[in-house]
Amino acid sequence: MWRPERQRGPRPAARLSPGSSSEDAARSQHPAGTSTAWRASEKGLNGRNYDELNRNLAVNLLDSRSVVDDLGWIAYPKNGWEEIGEVDENYSPIHTYQVCKVMEHNQNNWLQTNWILTEGAQRVFVELKFTLRDCNSLPGGLGTCKETFNIFYFESNEKQERVIRESDYVKIDTIAADESFTELDLGDRVMKLNTEVRDLGPLTKKGFYLAFQDVGACIALVSVRVFYKKCPAVVKNLALFPDTITGSDSSQLLEVSGICVNMSVAEDLPRMHCSAEGEWLVPIGKCMCQPGYEEQNGTCQACRPGFFKASAQSPSCNKCPPHSFTRAEGCTSCQCEPGYYRGGSDPDNMACTKPPSAPRNAISNVNETSVLLEWAPPAETGGRRDISYSVVCRKVGSDPWRSEECGGHVRYLPGRTGLRNCSVMVTDLLAHTNYTFEVEAVNGVSYLVAPVRRFVTLNVTTNQAAPSLVSVVKKGRAAKDSIALSWKEPERPNGIILEYEIKYFEKDQETSYTIIKSKETEVIADGLRPSSVYVFQIRARTSAGYGGFSQRFEFETSPYPVAASRDQGQLPIVAVAVIVGVVLLALVTGFLLSGRRCGYSIAKQDPDEEKMHFHSGLLQLPGVRTYIDPHTYEDPSQAVHEFAKEIDASCITIERVIGAGEFGEVCSGPLRLPGKREFTVAIKTLKAGYTEKQRRDFLAEASIMGQFDHPNIIHLEGVVTKSKPVMIITEYMENGSLDTFLKKNDGQFTVIQLVGMLRGIASGMRYLSDTGFVHRDLAARNILVNSNLVCKVSDFGLSRVLEDDPEAAYTTRGGKIPIRWTAPEAITFRKFTSASDVWSYGIVMWEVMSYGERPYWEMSNQDVIKAVEENYRLPGPMDCPAVLYQLMMDCWQKERNSRPKFDEIVSLLDKLIRNPISLKTLVNSSDRESNLLVEPRSLDGPIFQSVEDWLEGMKMGRYVETFVESGYTTMELVAQMTLDDLRRVGVSLAGHQKKIASSIQEMRVQLMNGSVTF
Repeated sequence: MWRPERQRGPRPAARLSPGSSSEDAARSQHPAGTSTAWRASEKGLNGRNYDELNRNLAVNLLDSRSVVDDLGWIAYPKNGWEEIGEVDENYSPIHTYQVCKVMEHNQNNWLQTNWILTEGAQRVFVELKFTLRDCNSLPGGLGTCKETFNIFYFESNEKQERVIRESDYVKIDTIAADESFTELDLGDRVMKLNTEVRDLGPLTKKGFYLAFQDVGACIALVSVRVFYKKCPAVVKNLALFPDTITGSDSSQLLEVSGICVNMSVAEDLPRMHCSAEGEWLVPIGKCMCQPGYEEQNGTCQACRPGFFKASAQSPSCNKCPPHSFTRAEGCTSCQCEPGYYRGGSDPDNMACTKPPSAPRNAISNVNETSVLLEWAPPAETGGRRDISYSVVCRKVGSDPWRSEECGGHVRYLPGRTGLRNCSVMVTDLLAHTNYTFEVEAVNGVSYLVAPVRRFVTLNVTTNQAAPSLVSVVKKGRAAKDSIALSWKEPERPNGIILEYEIKYFEKDQETSYTIIKSKETEVIADGLRPSSVYVFQIRARTSAGYGGFSQRFEFETSPYPVAASRDQGQLPIVAVAVIVGVVLLALVTGFLLSGRRCGYSIAKQDPDEEKMHFHSGLLQLPGVRTYIDPHTYEDPSQAVHEFAKEIDASCITIERVIGAGEFGEVCSGPLRLPGKREFTVAIKTLKAGYTEKQRRDFLAEASIMGQFDHPNIIHLEGVVTKSKPVMIITEYMENGSLDTFLKKNDGQFTVIQLVGMLRGIASGMRYLSDTGFVHRDLAARNILVNSNLVCKVSDFGLSRVLEDDPEAAYTTRGGKIPIRWTAPEAITFRKFTSASDVWSYGIVMWEVMSYGERPYWEMSNQDVIKAVEENYRLPGPMDCPAVLYQLMMDCWQKERNSRPKFDEIVSLLDKLIRNPISLKTLVNSSDRESNLLVEPRSLDGPIFQSVEDWLEGMKMGRYVETFVESGYTTMELVAQMTLDDLRRVGVSLAGHQKKIASSIQEMRVQLMNGSVTF
């Protein structure tokens, strides 16, 4: 242990000169002198010049070159390290410590700095500049001379007088010179200066001491600099990041949060990372200028008059939209000009608008007591697209100056207010009556204006029409073979009642009925059987024709009296005669029915009373059972037990819910029947609190399914009706509904697989058609798929809710119709046949080939009806074989008799499966050109005036702004777009991508053919 003693200086430069003794010779070679021209070899960590590199990144804790007075470091022993005060060529003071006891053995010379405060730094750097004598140039000093020295440090929380113990110090490194000087260099007075940098840390105390150990070298410490690194304060992305001391680890990145400056804000403060080298890296987030300010040259500047910025997320100030202005700086919105308005949901960058003018060119088309009103859009839309229309109906009395609003019995299709299309059908008006209709146009700012109505008026007189239904029928005297009836005139006779037609038949014998006519509101039906229930229906006729039949009324005849007869002996003869007559009548009836599908005669069959389902008397097909409508049963339990097997509830276990139906949950679970293997089934349950009508409708579907047995028809396992909940048990289809399954697996199947699915559906529909059953709601959502991709027709509930979407069904008298899947004659006249199912099958084909895309996309039901009536059809799906699209078009023939039968469809699909090469030819642009659901245009000139017209024509107007913002402002640019371009502009839905890409491809073909220009 030794106590260091301070060395005093300064010493004169070049104090020593060569002498004769070895010690004097060594001292004369001391590496110091005022006349020395230093030739520096300054190499630090990784060979970089730290003076240059760290000029702005380092904070000095110690720099011996900046000290004017003595350094005051302490040395042991005191004759070891010596402090030499000198000046350089600029006469600036230089403090050096040097030692050169190379001729003495066992040297251990220590030099300790003063206490160095860390200032919070955990990792500091020590830069040493020194010269060192080459041992080979020292005579006789090779045995003891060294060319290295050691550097140590010791941490402490305060300055103290220390007794140095070598064991207390932590060694930093052994320092060697890159270049040393020789005796020749001394002659030239050119010394070679070395620079070495070492780092130490992590430091945990307030300060530390440095110590240098010489073990026999000839060395001079020219300067010692101790510093730490920091990331300097900087403003980046409108955020201030303060001075930050680097971390203790050379690979550590310190995360620093910035502070938003100069009228800027941020949802989350931006961050940067301070590296160990004092560099800012990895910026995350940024501050944004507040509303009313934009970033310019790294600062937030107020928006100029005439400009605004509504939110911080907007990149810059925007010019006020049309018909708005600002007069001050820093505005967040623009004020509308007088007479212009902005709706509550309008964005700030939308132009100010005004209400529309009145509709134009209104016309009416009267059909008996219905009126079709049509009009053109207003000449002035007010600068908006959200125009809607409302209709007011007024009945004009004898005084033309007075009118009253039409009553609630009048119906408006599709509605009275909020109309988007320029047409409306008004029905159930009175015949021979004058009406006034007012059609008003409104938009999103109409409510902001004083109540000045803008409407067009039409005066209409309805025609004569068939009478409304007879609603009240009363039973009079009932005898053993007759019943007297009376009724009230229809509520709306719509003219003079010419006569009434009374249709009646014995209950459950509907195929054999009788019609009688009467000019009065009463009649006696005779020739009836005693103690029998008869069903009566009545309708009225005017010069305009027959109205509809009333609802069914059931009345019973009196019992046949039991009494003796004087002609008792003749009874057997009469009985035989009656039996013979009945037999002959049956033979004649059977002969007449053999060539007909209906059970009534030609004379009694009215062409407008077409029956959709047939019972007795239907000509039986070989091997096919005739469908019987369960609704003809008085008790639904009788029908369900006739066609469905009762299953004990103990055989069923409900494991999980897989969906929801109209009447309750749809579940799955195992079915364990005695003597059979357990298997999974689907379970439809009837929810608690059901009404009797719901129970009848629920069981009716089971009664229908139970009559079918085909591999492509969902199979009924049985029902549970004797316990609660009431359940329908069917086979379990693992992949669920076809439309959802296709959407999940878009593009994953081969064409042959898709054709196989279509073939299965067609096969199931052929079976249903042969049984006399009309499905009415054939759609991909009502096809189920099992694990083997076998498709099965399902959903036979005739009174079901079709979809939750009110747009999905067009309400008519008698129920709801799925417009997008329904044939035009079924929509207009409710004529449902197997031919209408064929139309629906064509839509299913389109759904399958487009992987579950919605038919007619976003078109409204009214637009679909209008387009189909005008002979427009769906375009061929992308990559659809031409032969399949031709089959779709055949299914969509307007004349139902021109459509193929299901057995013909099955045969064609079988041929395609056997000959896959026929599926190679795909639908091309020319095949699809005339069938696009857009407004027809002339090919002699430009087909699209603008990108907006083009997108609106496809009902894709939602993308107008994104196309324009992305730079696609002309049709020439649009024609060059790829599928990736569509995704980049925000068209993310696969169906929309296909539709727009298809139109672009057609544009290219037409441009190549020279048939169109832009």
